[in-house]
Amino acid sequence: MTQFMDQNDEKKKNSNDISDVYRKKMLDQRIVLIYGEVNEELAKDITSQLLLLAALSDDPITILVNSPGGHVESGDTIHDMIKFIKPTVRVIGTGWVASAGITIFLGADKENRYSLPNTRYMIHQPAGGVQGQSTEIQIEAQELIRTRKRINELISEATGQPLEKVEKDTDRNFWMSVDEAKKYGIVGKKITTFAEIQPK
Repeated sequence: MTQFMDQNDEKKKNSNDISDVYRKKMLDQRIVLIYGEVNEELAKDITSQLLLLAALSDDPITILVNSPGGHVESGDTIHDMIKFIKPTVRVIGTGWVASAGITIFLGADKENRYSLPNTRYMIHQPAGGVQGQSTEIQIEAQELIRTRKRINELISEATGQPLEKVEKDTDRNFWMSVDEAKKYGIVGKKITTFAEIQPK
C-alpha cells in the first residue's frame, strides 16, 4: 500500500513539474491562459501573472480565453487588471467565451480583441439567488439589479451598442458566432494563425 501511494505521489510530482515547465515557457512568451470556470482562485492566479509580466517588461501580453463564465466579481477583477497594467493586453477567444468570460474579454481594447474561427460568444444577465429574511432578500435583489446595470453598461461601452439594445439582448442567453460577435463589437478581428495578430 505504501509503495502504491509512493508511486502515485511520484506521478503527481512529475505531473506538477511538467506543468511548471509549461507555465514558465508560456510566461517567457508572455502568454497567459484563462481556461474554465471564473472564480477567486483563477482571478488571483491571473492577477499574479499579469503583475509579474508587467514588472518584467512593457512588451504586449497575450491572453487566451476559453471560459463558460462564473463568479461575477472575479471576472471584474481580471477585467480591471487588464486595464490597470501598462503593457498592451491582447485577448484571443477560443472554444467559447461566455458570461464572466465576456467581461474578461472586453477588458482589452477592441483592436486587441481577437477570435479563432470556431469560438462561440454569449452575453446574459448575472443570475442570483438568496435565502433568508425578507429584508436580506430585498437587499440582495437590489444589488443584483445594480450589477446587471453595471455589466450592461460595460458591454455597451466596450462594443458601441446602444444600452437599450444590450439590455434587451442580455435578458436571455444571447449566443453569437465569431462573425456575429464581430458585428456586435465584441470581437475586433477573426484570425486563424498567431501571425495575424497585429504587432505592437
